[in-house]
Amino acid sequence: MINLKKGSSINLEKDGKNLETMFLGLNWGKISKLWGLMQVNVDLDGSVTMFDKDKRVIDTVYFNKRRSNDSSIYHTGDDLTGDTYEDEKDNEIISINLKKVSPKVESIVVYLNSYKGQEFHTIPYAKIRLVDGSVSESKKAFAYFDLASEPGFQGKVAMIMAKIVRNGDNWKFVAIGEPASTRSIEDTVKLIRHQYL
Repeated sequence: MINLKKGSSINLEKDGKNLETMFLGLNWGKISKLWGLMQVNVDLDGSVTMFDKDKRVIDTVYFNKRRSNDSSIYHTGDDLTGDTYEDEKDNEIISINLKKVSPKVESIVVYLNSYKGQEFHTIPYAKIRLVDGSVSESKKAFAYFDLASEPGFQGKVAMIMAKIVRNGDNWKFVAIGEPASTRSIEDTVKLIRHQYL
C-alpha cells in the first residue's frame, strides 16, 4: 500500500490498466478531553466538487446531495460523531465511477468541513483511503493519506484533502492536505477555485 505525502501523486491504475471504479474512505477521530476520560463527537462533512478546465463548478456532492448529476459519484451519507479509537473503518465513503464522469470534468476535489466549527488541530487524525472497486466488493486500499493533528491547523475548520485530475485517458490522484479557515462548503469551493486548481 502506498503512503501518500502532501504534494505527492499517483496514477489511478492497477496492473497497467486504468481504474474504472474506486471509492474514497474518509476516517477521523473524536476529540479527547480530560486526559482521555471524555470523548467529544466530531462532525466533519466530506464533499467533492467537480470542475471543468476553466475552473467552473460542474457539480458538488455532499451529505445533502449524495449523487452527482452524471451519476458517476455517490456519497454514502453523513457521519456525525467520528471514531472513539483509530480504526480502519470509514466514517464516510465517496464512490467514484471514473468511466462515467462527464467529459466536461477536468478535476474532482475532495475536502472536509467541520460542521460545528471544531478546529483541525484538536482532531486527532483525518485519513483518506483509496480503494479499487465498488464499496460492496470491500477490497483492500491501494493507497492512503494520513493527516496528523498539527499545531499549524489551529483556527482552521476546513481541510482540502486531495484532487483527482484528468490525465489524458486516465486520472491522477494528488494529495494536498492543506487546512483552511472557510466555514461553509460554498466558501471552501471558492477557495479551491482560486488556490488549488
